[in-house]
Amino acid sequence: MCLAIPGKVLETYEENGLPMGRIDFSGAQNTACLSYTPEAEVGSWVIVHAGFALQILNEEEAQASLKELTRLAAFMEADAVQEEGGPKS
Repeated sequence: MCLAIPGKVLETYEENGLPMGRIDFSGAQNTACLSYTPEAEVGSWVIVHAGFALQILNEEEAQASLKELTRLAAFMEADAVQEEGGPKS
C-alpha cells in the first residue's frame, strides 16, 4: 500500500536546478521535491509521496487527511494489541 502524507511548506529553495521545500509533517520535518507543484510557496499544504509533493491542498483538506491518518493509526494499534491477547496486567 502506498501512502501520501500532507505537510506544510516551511521553506522553498533550489537544489541542483530543482525546486525543493522543507516540509513539516506534524512536527517531523523533511525535504520534498516541488517539481510537480512549482506554485507551492511557504505556508502551502502539499501531499507528499516518496519525496515528491504531488498536489497542493487547502488547509481544511490537509487537516481532514491528518485526522483520518491519526484515526487509522489508532485503529491499527488497537488491532495489534488485540492480536497479542490484549494488555497484560
